[in-house]
Amino acid sequence: MLLLGKKQILTVVKTVDFGIYLAEDARADQKDQVLLPKKQVPEGTKDGDKLQVFLYKDSKDRLIATTNEPALQVGEFAVLKAKQVTKIGAFMDWGLEKDLLLPYHEQTTRIQEGKEYLVALYVDKSSRLCATMKVYHYLHKNSPYSIGDEVKGRVYEISGNFGVFVAVDDKYSALIPAREAKGKYRPGEILTLRVTEVKEDGKLNVSDRQKAYLQIDEDAESVYSIIEEFAGVLPFDDSASPEVIQREFGLSKNAFKRAVGHLMKEKKVEIRDKRIYIVK
Repeated sequence: MLLLGKKQILTVVKTVDFGIYLAEDARADQKDQVLLPKKQVPEGTKDGDKLQVFLYKDSKDRLIATTNEPALQVGEFAVLKAKQVTKIGAFMDWGLEKDLLLPYHEQTTRIQEGKEYLVALYVDKSSRLCATMKVYHYLHKNSPYSIGDEVKGRVYEISGNFGVFVAVDDKYSALIPAREAKGKYRPGEILTLRVTEVKEDGKLNVSDRQKAYLQIDEDAESVYSIIEEFAGVLPFDDSASPEVIQREFGLSKNAFKRAVGHLMKEKKVEIRDKRIYIVK
């Protein structure tokens, strides 16, 4: 069987002016043969030889073989660069003459030409090869990491219910749970993370926040900087609603209160009249 989107070792069954035909065996019917264009045929190839090729579809939607190396096969994932954005989706560079379509309905963020995105390869209902940014089911669950390890992860999808889905090392399944996801995130962003849990199925829970005693200095610095942007007077104090605090600072209410308390202890800010003032 000829497998779309897969590498196969096939036998040369016929040579023609414009290339060679390949099949699983020399007795295969014409419908079970695929063309390898002449410019792709290795020098000295003859009938009966075996070649490893990748099968995809050309611009006329015909099955065709290539000896070029694609960045991924069906069921695999890779980081690809967007070459062109059109009305039907984005076209990704995957190492072959015909670029790979990333349909709009398979995108988790707006695609920008020249940027790189993590995608998986699948066959759609029309038997065409397409890319998807919804890579959750494709990622590996056997990471070498343990609780406390620092890792790099690429955001690929954001869920209000579950949190921020991340591909650690662009290959391992990880999640910043919603209760931990207090910052502002966007698909494609690469984060430095800390492993907080290794689940029974091998998936990781991660956090982009340090342990509380290390995080507080960073949060306090961020809060102070934002108060400066309010001309030194924040129009609310640490009793504000969690929604307001999250919107303005990207912090939980508890983290905000800790940061403000730290700044007050250092005599950098003070609270009065339900406002926070920078101490001059």
